[in-house]
Amino acid sequence: MVASEAHPYAKTGGLAEVAAALPDALGRLGHEVTLVLPRYRGVDVAGAQALKASLAIGSAVQPVTFHRREERQGVTAVLVDVPELFDREGLYSANGIDYADNAWRFAVFSRAALEYARLRGERPSIIHAHDWQTGLVPVFQKMLFSPDPIVGGVPAIFTIHNLAFQGVFPSAIVPGLGLGWEVMNINALEFWGSVSYLKGGINFSERITTVSPTYAREILTPELGFGLDGALRRRADDLVGILNGIDVDRWDPSRDSLVGATYTSADLSGKTRAKQVLLEDVGLKASTSPVIGIISRLTDQKGFDLIAAAAAELMSLDATWVMLGSGETKYEDLWRTLAARFPERVSATIGFSERLAHRIEAGADIFLMPSRFEPCGLNQMYSLRYGTVPVVRATGGLADTVRDAGGPGGNGVRFTEYTPAALVGAVERALELFRNPKQWKSLQLAGMQGDFSWDASAREYVKVYESAAAARENP
Repeated sequence: MVASEAHPYAKTGGLAEVAAALPDALGRLGHEVTLVLPRYRGVDVAGAQALKASLAIGSAVQPVTFHRREERQGVTAVLVDVPELFDREGLYSANGIDYADNAWRFAVFSRAALEYARLRGERPSIIHAHDWQTGLVPVFQKMLFSPDPIVGGVPAIFTIHNLAFQGVFPSAIVPGLGLGWEVMNINALEFWGSVSYLKGGINFSERITTVSPTYAREILTPELGFGLDGALRRRADDLVGILNGIDVDRWDPSRDSLVGATYTSADLSGKTRAKQVLLEDVGLKASTSPVIGIISRLTDQKGFDLIAAAAAELMSLDATWVMLGSGETKYEDLWRTLAARFPERVSATIGFSERLAHRIEAGADIFLMPSRFEPCGLNQMYSLRYGTVPVVRATGGLADTVRDAGGPGGNGVRFTEYTPAALVGAVERALELFRNPKQWKSLQLAGMQGDFSWDASAREYVKVYESAAAARENP
């Protein structure tokens, strides 16, 4: 398993949650997983076994140290230590600007993941790479190591967590990667005259997965294919959508030490106390109004253009708002302005806090996710588990997890049109439902009774692994 981030080592988003939880779930199913990650600044390797190597990539020789540590049942972590590449302030960027050498950083990382397996001399049954940062793993495997007795011929699985991030770089990097110009082909890495690492992962892997069934269908369309819908349609028979799970141990309202009050579906009284704790934490007065929570990157993808356009109408509603997130400056400024204008009922925290994230999920009544597109989404599942009713746009994983209150088994509120009016209408409908305690409680309980654990998702990944292995053995 090769990923550029995983909780608790490094995290910028949902990939880190998946790369932590999926290996654990596979381990519980009896599989042995080696998770390969970069060693970023501050990652402790005390007690790990060290293995030094030199990688010949193109005309360069790159020294690398691998730190191996047994983690949990069936899971081993291997940290790729190249200080000049990974001992930096941020994972991919600093001050909002991508590192200029990201192409080289993640080429070294991808090559190192394969070299580690070769050095160990243990042939894996599957190589599973995640997102553009590891897109070169199957490329190097096929182009450089096809005859290799350790990694040659091993089925490669590539998971797309967000197609919008593609790892596109100038074609001039190709010789430095140790690859031939034949990869500048539309069925290889070539993307509008440049190189796309994500496209490499798509074209060189035996199977492609993404993080929800609906998103797997959406990325085959020009609207959400981000220029790769043609490549994906060509591989449509090998594309599978598997809904992410969540870590049900870390996100459990019955024993969450971060929220100030625990509760269960059988006794929701603690949720009232959790709401008080949240409001105290962010400096708002206790209120009987419903609390609407938001935890997000502040970007257009997440629907903040809709929120900006509808801000006046949203602020006129009888609700208290608690927002946690960071992103585009214009949306950070929007929330700062709203908090300044409505200090009694708007709290905006720019940045991220694990504790506050848990407190919002537990203490809010409603959770808002009006995304333009959402490959899977995790916060709506956290919300469902915590009896916090999600209001979502019906796209990607949001459509796969949230059932509208107007239908059977309703556990939230959905809207379809990507317009400010549709967003406001959905929030108004949620507030109306909130005023009917019996109906509201039925929504809460429907959400809390759902199974969003990783065990079910891991079994679906095993089916993909077995299918890829069987196709290799019986071409």
